[in-house]
Amino acid sequence: MQIPADPQDRHEYPAHWEADVVLRDGGTARVRPIVVDDADRLVSFYEQVSDESKYYRFFAPYPRLSAKDVHRFTHHDFVDRVGLAATIGGEFIATVRYDRIGPDGMPASAPADEAEVAFLVQDAHQGRGVASALLEHIAAVARERGIRRFAAEVLPANTKMIKVFTDAGYTQKRSFEDGVVRLEFDLEPTDRSLAVQRAREQRAEGRSVRRLLTPGSVAVIGVGRAPGGVGRSVLDNIRAAGFTGRLHAVNRAFPEGAADIDGVPAHRSVREVDGPVDLAVLAVPAGQVPEVVAECGEHGVQGLVVLSAGYAESGPEGKDRQRELLHQVRAYGMRLIGPNAFGIINTSPEVRLNASLAPELPRPGRIGLFAQSGAIGIALLSRLERRGGGVTGITGVSTFVASGNRADVSGNDVLQYWYDDPDTDVALMYLESIGNPRKFTRLARRTAAAKPLVVVQGTRHAGAAPQGHAVRATRLPSETVSALLRQAGVIRVDTITELVDTGLLLARQPLPAGPRVAILGNSESLGLLTYDACLSEGLRPAPPQDLTTAASPEDFRRALARALADDGCDAVVVTAIPAIGETPAGDEALAEALRSAAAGTAAKPVLVVHVELGGLAEALSAATSTAPQAAGPTGTTPPTATPNTPAPTTPSASAPYAAPAETPPPTTTPAAPAPAAPGTTTLSPAAQGTTTPVSPTPQAATPVPTPTPQAPNDQPAEGPLTEAPPTPGPLPAYPAAERAVRALAEAVRYGQWRREAAAPGRVPEYDDIDEKGAARLVDGLLARGQGLTLDADDTCALLGRYGVTVQRALPAPTPGAAVAAARDLGYPVALKATAPHLRHRADLGGVRLDLADEEQLLRAYSELSELFGMPEELRPVVQRMAPRGVDTVVRAVIDPAAGAVLSFGLAGAASQLLGDTAHRLIPVADREAASLIRSIRTAPLLFGWRGSAPVDTPALEELLLRVSRLVDDHPEVVAVTLEPVVVAPHDLTVLGASVRLAPPPARDDLGPRTLPAY
Repeated sequence: MQIPADPQDRHEYPAHWEADVVLRDGGTARVRPIVVDDADRLVSFYEQVSDESKYYRFFAPYPRLSAKDVHRFTHHDFVDRVGLAATIGGEFIATVRYDRIGPDGMPASAPADEAEVAFLVQDAHQGRGVASALLEHIAAVARERGIRRFAAEVLPANTKMIKVFTDAGYTQKRSFEDGVVRLEFDLEPTDRSLAVQRAREQRAEGRSVRRLLTPGSVAVIGVGRAPGGVGRSVLDNIRAAGFTGRLHAVNRAFPEGAADIDGVPAHRSVREVDGPVDLAVLAVPAGQVPEVVAECGEHGVQGLVVLSAGYAESGPEGKDRQRELLHQVRAYGMRLIGPNAFGIINTSPEVRLNASLAPELPRPGRIGLFAQSGAIGIALLSRLERRGGGVTGITGVSTFVASGNRADVSGNDVLQYWYDDPDTDVALMYLESIGNPRKFTRLARRTAAAKPLVVVQGTRHAGAAPQGHAVRATRLPSETVSALLRQAGVIRVDTITELVDTGLLLARQPLPAGPRVAILGNSESLGLLTYDACLSEGLRPAPPQDLTTAASPEDFRRALARALADDGCDAVVVTAIPAIGETPAGDEALAEALRSAAAGTAAKPVLVVHVELGGLAEALSAATSTAPQAAGPTGTTPPTATPNTPAPTTPSASAPYAAPAETPPPTTTPAAPAPAAPGTTTLSPAAQGTTTPVSPTPQAATPVPTPTPQAPNDQPAEGPLTEAPPTPGPLPAYPAAERAVRALAEAVRYGQWRREAAAPGRVPEYDDIDEKGAARLVDGLLARGQGLTLDADDTCALLGRYGVTVQRALPAPTPGAAVAAARDLGYPVALKATAPHLRHRADLGGVRLDLADEEQLLRAYSELSELFGMPEELRPVVQRMAPRGVDTVVRAVIDPAAGAVLSFGLAGAASQLLGDTAHRLIPVADREAASLIRSIRTAPLLFGWRGSAPVDTPALEELLLRVSRLVDDHPEVVAVTLEPVVVAPHDLTVLGASVRLAPPPARDDLGPRTLPAY
C-alpha cells in the first residue's frame, strides 16, 4: 500500500491502524485506513450499495459519487479527517469516517475534541456486525488523536444504524430535531462498553470456530489417485467416520472427466465444485498452497485446515511463507487451522467429521480436546479411548482441534467456542505456548466459571516457544504463570497422564463440596497409601475403613452407601484388590454394587483405586463389552482406536506428523482365571484404568453447569450460571492411589475456586487516595525521561498519594552524620548498609538493630566499616526502629504479556530460595488480597505459629489493595517494591520502597477487537 502524498496530508500512513477482525457470523474482514489509491475501489463499492442505503447515508437520493466526493472521501490527514474501510478480497464492503468539528459544528482542528461520524455498509454485508466492528476501531483512532466525543445524525427510519450506536455501551445523549435523530456519545470506554465488546468478541470468535467444526461440505485438496498419502488418508478418515455433509476430492492431477474416487466426487479444482464448500483441507506441498488458497477464497470457502509442513517450524524462510499464507487467508475472509496441523474432529451425530490424520473417529462424549502438537493430540485421543469406556459414552470426545503452528486459530478461539458449546462439559488443553497470556487468562476465567478447564503446558522450562509459534515475551517465571492461571480457575497439571486423570473425574462425577474424604476398601495397605496421598495433597481424609479381603460386593455397597450418606464426607475413594482367580462374574457383581450405592447419592464424587493381578485386566473389559455401544454410520459398532497405526507420509520433506508420543503396550491374552474363593469379589480394570459404568443412558450425567446464553442485541448476559442437577456418572478407576488422589485434589481446589468466584469480592474505595494528584506527579516525573527509577523523596511522595507511608531513612556518610540522623529521628534506631550486595540481606550482617544511644550507634558504625569497607562503599543509612513483627515483601510489576501482577512473600533468603511467593493479577479485590497472604507456605508465621503473636493481617491486606490500586490507576508505574514491610501485631511499617516509571506497555485488551498479527 502506498503512502499518500497529498500536500494536505499532515501525517504518514498509520499502519498500526490496520487490523483483521472476526465478524458476527464468524467470517473475517480487514480494517485499514482509506488512502488516495482507493478511489476506484470506493466508486465500485458505492455502485453496489442500494438506493435506500445511499438515502440513509446522505439524507437524499444520491445515485453516484462526484469527483469531488471521491477526492474528499479518499484524502485524509489522519488527524482531523480519517476514513477506515472494511475489506474482503481487497474490495470495500463498508466505510466509516470522522471529521473533527468545533462548538459551532464547523470543521476544526485540535484542541477541538468532538467529531462527526458516518457509516456506509454494503447491503450484502449488513447484519454481519461490520458497522459495530468499525465503530470500535474508529473510536480507538479518535481517542488516539485527542477526540473525546462523537456526534452522529441519523434518519429515524435507519433503525439499524441507530441500534449500532445505542448498543455500543458508551455514555450517550439523544435528541430529535428537524426530522433527524442526533446522537452524542463519549468515547471513553465504560464497563458496559467493554462488556458489550467482549460479548461480541466471544460470539464472533466462537462462531468462526463453529463454522470450521460443523461444515456442510468439505473438500480435501491433494487427494492421490492411489491409496496412501496424507490427502487420501484424510479423505478415507472422513468417509469412514460417516461425515453427514457433502464430500469432494480435489487434485489437479486427476484426469479430465474423472468422476469419483471411491465414490467421492472428484474435481481438478475447487472451482469446479458445484455448490458451496464450507471447509477445505489442504494436503499439498507448501509451494502449491498459495494458488490453492486463492482458488478457495474465490470460491467462497469459509475455512481452511492446512496440513502441509514447511512453514515457520522450518526456519526464517518458512516463517515468511507462513506470514504470507495468513495474510492471504484473511484477505479472503477465511479462518485458518495450521499450517503444519494434525486436523480437526467433531463427533456430534449431526456432523461426524474426522478431518484429521487420526485413523478412527473417537468415541462421542463431553470432553473437548485442544493440542498444539499432533503427536500429543493422538496420544490424548488414544488414552481417552482406552480409559473412557462405559455404557454412557460420556467420557468420549466432543470436539478435537490440533492447531499445529496456530498461525490463526488458537486455543483462545477454541475456548470461545467451548464456552457456550452445549456438547462440551470439560475442556482439556495441551499448550506448548500461550500467544496472548492476558487474553487467555481472561477467557479462561470466564470459561472456568461455567465448565472445568484443565491445562498442561509444555516447554515450561525450555526458555523459548517451539519454532513456528508467535508468542509475546514475558519476564515471569513459569511458576508465576502457573499461579496466575490457577487464579483464573485453570486446573493446571504437569503431565498428559494427569490431564486425562483429572479430565475423566470431572467429566464423570460432581464437584466435591470440600476436602473431607472417606476411604474404604478390602486392603488395609492400599487404604493407608490412599490416606497418606490425601494428606500430601492437602485433603482431610478420615481413617481408612478396612472391609478385609473377605468383603463381598454387598459389603462394599453398604459401606459406600454409609460413607455417601455421612454429612462429614465430601468424596469417597474406594480401594479394591482382586482376589486370586476371581471370575468375570465377580467383577460384574462388585461393579454393580458400587454403581447401586453411588446412584443413591449423586452429589458426591466416588473414585475407585484398584490393583491388577494376573489375567483380571480382561475380566472387567469382558464385562463392560456387553454394554450397548454407539452405532457407527452404518449401524455397526465403531472400532477401537489404534494408536499404533503409523501416521501417513507428509506432503513435504519436513514431516510434521510424528508418531504418537506414547503407545499402549501390546495386548496379551491372559491365562484363564482360577475359581474365586467363596465370599470374595474383585474389581479389575485394564492397566491404564477403566470405567465402572453407572448410568444406563447417554443423557444421565451432567456434572458441570452450562453457561447462561447471551442476551439479545449483543448485550452481556446477566444472572448466575445455571447449575445442572447432579446426576451420577461412570465411576472413574485409577491403577494407583496417588493418581486418583491427585485428580480428586484438583477437583477439590477447582470446586473451592468456583464457590469463591461466585462472590468475587470488591475493590475498596479509600477516601485518602489522591488519584489526580498522583497522575500529575507521574506526568511531571515522566517529563524528565522515558523510564526512571524514582529517588527516595519522589517514591515517598507518590506512594503517599495512595496512603502508603514509608519510614524515613537518613543517609549517614560519616559517624557524625549518623549521630545527627539518630537525634533527628529519635532512639532507638537501626543502622543499615544499603550497598547493592548488602541491601535487604540482614543475614550477611549489614544491619544493626535496637541501637539505644549514641555510644551503641558509633560502635555499630565502626563494626560495619571494619567488616565491609569504607562508608562510601557501605552507603549506610539510619532509620528509626519499627515495632517487632514479621518481615514481608510486596511487589507489583507490569509484564508485557501477562499484564500487572501483584506478588507477596516473606522477606529473607530462605523464602527467595524456595520460591515461596504468591501472585495475583491486578486489580486485586479484597477476597483475593486475603487469599494472597494465606497462600504462601510460610503463612503460618503470620498467624501465631508456635505461640508467637499473630500479626495485623487486615493492615497487610489493605496495603496490598492500595498498591494494586496505584498500579491499576497509573499503568506508567511499571514496578513497585516494598521491602521490608514489617507486620507487627498492631499495624505495619514500610521500611524500604522503590518505584519505577515508564510509558506503559501497549494493551490490546482494552482496544478494539482484532485478530493477532503474525
